[in-house]
Amino acid sequence: MNVVEIIGYTGSVLVAVSLMMKNIWWLRRINLIGGATFALYGLLLKAYPVFALNGFIALVDIYYLFEMKRKKEYFSLVPVNSEHNNLFSRFIDFYQADIRKFFPDFKKENLYKGHTYFILRDIIPVGLINFEELSDTDVKIGLDYAIPDYRDLKNARFAFFAEDGLFKKRGIKKLIVENPVDAHQKYLKKLGFTRQTDNRNLFYKEIDK
Repeated sequence: MNVVEIIGYTGSVLVAVSLMMKNIWWLRRINLIGGATFALYGLLLKAYPVFALNGFIALVDIYYLFEMKRKKEYFSLVPVNSEHNNLFSRFIDFYQADIRKFFPDFKKENLYKGHTYFILRDIIPVGLINFEELSDTDVKIGLDYAIPDYRDLKNARFAFFAEDGLFKKRGIKKLIVENPVDAHQKYLKKLGFTRQTDNRNLFYKEIDK
């Protein structure tokens, strides 16, 4: 197998992988790389229709990625005040299996303890957060879930760190999370959380003033 064939196979695999992704942001990014790679393959073979088609696909991906980056979204928080909240019950029933991938010990009844909020983006319920106050300045986050199409850190950045989010207006200074799932730990690190030295599943984050 020569270099040109490797480029062609790589582009094909990347395009195929992108089409299996649920998150539209990642679909566009991987599809862009795959399309550009396959366009290069067509150019090297002088197969200009292949080059033109995949070059066009790459340009379309760039356009939509730019639009997604530029788009101004409206974030808001809605408290879950009752276990009889119909939207809340349906949300949990629909996403329960996915929630347990990131929170293996998840139990619906635990969400009635402490505080539970929906995160809305343009009035769409895209996430659910539950936390309890350990002191006047510290909270422990028991659930921080985002539905597959909206896992881009924006939910947490709004809820955790924005002036009109959950914590700054309450005077909270420290966020604590305990979670054994590797994927969620990587997510916490991207948000700036630090791992506790004596407990690898415990993370904390000081909120800047």
